Amino acid sequence: MTDIESEEKLSFKWSWLIRIIITAVLLTLIFRNIEFKSVKDIILHADIQLLILAILFQLLSTLLAGYRWGRVMKALNFGQKSEFYMRSYFKGSFFNQGLPTSIGGDAVRVLDVATKGHRKRDAFIGVFIDRILGLSGLLILNLVANYFLPGLLPENLFLMINVIVLAGLLGFITFIYIHKIKALHKGRLLSYILRVSKQLNRILHDLRSISFHLVIGVLIHLFSIINIYLVGQSVGLEYDLLTIAVIVPPVILLTLIPVSLAGWGIREGAMVGLFGLIGGVAANILSMSILYGIILIISSLPGLYTYLHRK
Repeated sequence: MTDIESEEKLSFKWSWLIRIIITAVLLTLIFRNIEFKSVKDIILHADIQLLILAILFQLLSTLLAGYRWGRVMKALNFGQKSEFYMRSYFKGSFFNQGLPTSIGGDAVRVLDVATKGHRKRDAFIGVFIDRILGLSGLLILNLVANYFLPGLLPENLFLMINVIVLAGLLGFITFIYIHKIKALHKGRLLSYILRVSKQLNRILHDLRSISFHLVIGVLIHLFSIINIYLVGQSVGLEYDLLTIAVIVPPVILLTLIPVSLAGWGIREGAMVGLFGLIGGVAANILSMSILYGIILIISSLPGLYTYLHRK
């Protein structure tokens, strides 16, 4: 093992340790203000039938996401059947729940494509574009929900969320066409970014393709929102689907910040905080968040099977 490899391995171990500590600290702070016994009792008495239905919707969300990724990769001439990309996506979803960040599984997908004879940097472009399309679907869903329920959150917070959402969508649109600016074609890093932009433009080349990817992106996250809605119903929360669609997308965005294990701690704190602004009972909200995290792990288990079976 070279010195560089040793340093990278040590860095990865420290990254794990730091994230474990942050996750533990966040969960400890949350449970200092919410009685653990109350949360435990709520979880133990949750409606099992609703939880099973929630798992099915999360599985549908992952299946649809895997199908979209396959469409993206085929449009970029990577070949392979749709089943390959669905298996790889499930595998990545499983790794997302166990690695230090919410995007760790992307590296697994890149490696899967690389085993078929493609360069990792090329495979990364497809995975990155898939991520961008997924993020745009989440932002659109949140924007629509905010439009129909503008008075749910405090005005300042509502405006801040919408500014972030609109800025994200504007950035997405800009990224599609930025490669056309010839003055930017300088420097190695910038040229790689422009290459990604060109490939994204290749996928979203007309109204039909744009509509397809945006609609499927919204549906993927809508299934996840329905999952959380069902989990909420199972623990006695009576929030409607529109309310969940207003509050949960910002929570999902926060879990992408790579400071805890798979978003644990951040998700729970954000859920309790945002739902608390509209009168949510903290113990029930925390129970919903924990059960949602468990469902994410359960619904990713087909990825573990694929990993072990193909290893």
